[in-house]
Amino acid sequence: MSADLVFTGGPVFTPGGTASAVAVEGELISAVGHDEVRALIGPKTEVVDLAGRLLLPGFQDAHVHAVFGGVELGECDLTGTTDPAEYQRRIRRYAEAHPEREWITGGGWSMESFPGGTPTRQLLDALVPDRPVYLVNRDHHGAWANTRALELAGLTADSQDPADGRIEREADGTPSGTLQEGATVLVARLVPPSTPEQRLAGLLRAQRLLHSLGITGWQDAILGEFNGQADPSDTYLAAAEAGTLTARVNGALWWDRSRGAEQIPELVERRARLRAGRFRADSVKIMQDGITENFTAAMTSPYLDSCGCATANSGLSFVDPQALLGYVTALDALDFQVHFHALGDRAVREALDAVEAARRANGWRDTRHHLAHLQVVHPQDVPRFRALGAVANIQPLWAAHEPQMDELTIPFLGGDSASWQYPFGDLLRAGATLACGSDWPVSSPDPLQGIHVAVNRRGHGEERPVFLPGQRLDLATALTAYTAGSAHVNHHDRTGTIRVGALADLAVLDRDPFAGPPEQIGATGVARTYVGGEQVWAAPGE
Repeated sequence: MSADLVFTGGPVFTPGGTASAVAVEGELISAVGHDEVRALIGPKTEVVDLAGRLLLPGFQDAHVHAVFGGVELGECDLTGTTDPAEYQRRIRRYAEAHPEREWITGGGWSMESFPGGTPTRQLLDALVPDRPVYLVNRDHHGAWANTRALELAGLTADSQDPADGRIEREADGTPSGTLQEGATVLVARLVPPSTPEQRLAGLLRAQRLLHSLGITGWQDAILGEFNGQADPSDTYLAAAEAGTLTARVNGALWWDRSRGAEQIPELVERRARLRAGRFRADSVKIMQDGITENFTAAMTSPYLDSCGCATANSGLSFVDPQALLGYVTALDALDFQVHFHALGDRAVREALDAVEAARRANGWRDTRHHLAHLQVVHPQDVPRFRALGAVANIQPLWAAHEPQMDELTIPFLGGDSASWQYPFGDLLRAGATLACGSDWPVSSPDPLQGIHVAVNRRGHGEERPVFLPGQRLDLATALTAYTAGSAHVNHHDRTGTIRVGALADLAVLDRDPFAGPPEQIGATGVARTYVGGEQVWAAPGE
């Protein structure tokens, strides 16, 4: 019986072995081996000559915001540069091209581009004085607004900071134009929401981009309203029901941190409703803290000031740690996976404590709770990941000496915290399961760029010092984390490895990164992407 599709003539990334040929029948892998697989080639078989290029399981992103990112690509896009003058050119050009827009929205600016990471309203006023402007930053934990937007929101020197955020201010207390964390909602709530049509177009735009990077599945890290952005849940459901969702997607339902356990029945109802085709929503996202750059990541040691002295601030725990124990135990008992945002070492500890409480109360359940970001992990907590079966969901692209790290993070981390950042190697050696994500549109969704940093601890083509070299991963481990590890987190158990009987979610790279120096991993691209044996992406010329 002939195969529908055969890959031959190149290395195949398989668990615990080597191969040079793979056959696919329908949506399943039917054979893995070498020359003997060619016997399955028939008159109607499509044969893909790998020509020495690597075939591997499709990448999966364990933490991404696909709809939000896709919508932003259609707005004022400030990504891909850190030049303030370029930001100004793009904002002016976008505003001139869209005179019909009531608000100018978009984002992607970097904190490193402005003194103290806080751009001013006056910069925007000079570009767009007559319409409100609201632009989220690259990490989506802050926003930049012009004077008109601040006026519409009623923000003055007398306005109080919300409990979960901060209004940056001028000397007299007047809002300066930068809003942090929960303070962004004060303006975002006034922004006209995206339409269902815009969200669907954004999802399909994002899906094309992610497929072009070899990504065949992902976990969307926020299904719910967040900082003024509309809930993407029904967007996924509509695409899944229409058959236009070609990726496999698991969604994380947003935990409203202003509420408590009374929202759990609603989450159960949403989980049952949001299930169609290749989409389901079996996870719950709990954001436990913020980020280090604006001093809202929850730390065990206080932040330092610009003089190197300890401050009274050690960050925010958005959910009360004691209440968190009960929430996670209840969710675990209902077979929900919990997807934590845990960036500072105190937030990591609080999340692990909650997982431990759930294990103690409910016994061992295959819920696969995972902690995303893990910028700072206290060494005492590293072994707990394996002991509790908590997956380390890492964003490897961030583990490098970029300006935001060197200028806005390291100088302000107290104690030994700076040396505990992104401890990928320590987690691996302690036996933790690693999964990978990008947090796009916070940073590039390209897995190969993240893998490059995981292996090299600096960005491709950069000459900056290696960042904590003892925390490097080898290439095979990094690839496994971005394939089998993320498939495990996403409960996509029939994907993530190339084996007989697995779903044929596959990516063909444009070279074999194992054949070159580690410093060139980031030069690798994707030639083809397949989901269930169907080609969903081919590079020009393929």
